[in-house]
Amino acid sequence: METVKRRITPAEIIPRAEYGRQRAELRRDMVAMKKSRRIDVGPFATFYFENYATMWRQVHEMLFVEKGGPEQIADELAAYNPLIPQGSELIATVMFEIDDPVRRARVLGRLGGIESAAFMTVGGETVKGIAEADQDRTTEEGKVSSVQFVHFPFTAAQVAAFRQPGAQVVIGFNHAEYGHMAVMPEASRQALAQDFD
Repeated sequence: METVKRRITPAEIIPRAEYGRQRAELRRDMVAMKKSRRIDVGPFATFYFENYATMWRQVHEMLFVEKGGPEQIADELAAYNPLIPQGSELIATVMFEIDDPVRRARVLGRLGGIESAAFMTVGGETVKGIAEADQDRTTEEGKVSSVQFVHFPFTAAQVAAFRQPGAQVVIGFNHAEYGHMAVMPEASRQALAQDFD
């Protein structure tokens, strides 16, 4: 059985020029992979579930676009390694995607604290989302950032329930202003089950 990678090391960073040559192909592969790792919840929220491959590409994209050179690598690894699941968790980048800036400001202004209101249910149990603790993503005025990072820590029993073929997994928010939920598609459950040890 192949071991799932849990951390990107400096040795795994390929040179910028080489990445540039591979970029289009890597993007095609990533788009295909991400289809089963993306789940829409309600009208505005999308959960993008991360893993080693998504973060490896994100690090390389940042290095490619920002052209920071070797001295940028440590900062990117420090930013993105914490978003790689560590064996008993799932991690999602949650985006609130609202094109109209006026509507976006109004909606985000009502969603303070939503980073702590994400959850999943599986096997009759609730897995409470935990917001990434790198910074506070809700302002004092109650406006939430349009990008959130949420960890879902599972017990061994919850992992086993999640892995059951056809298991119903519900993902959502228990927030007064955004009480939306979605049933996770089976293809997504199968893909995310591979993130566990």
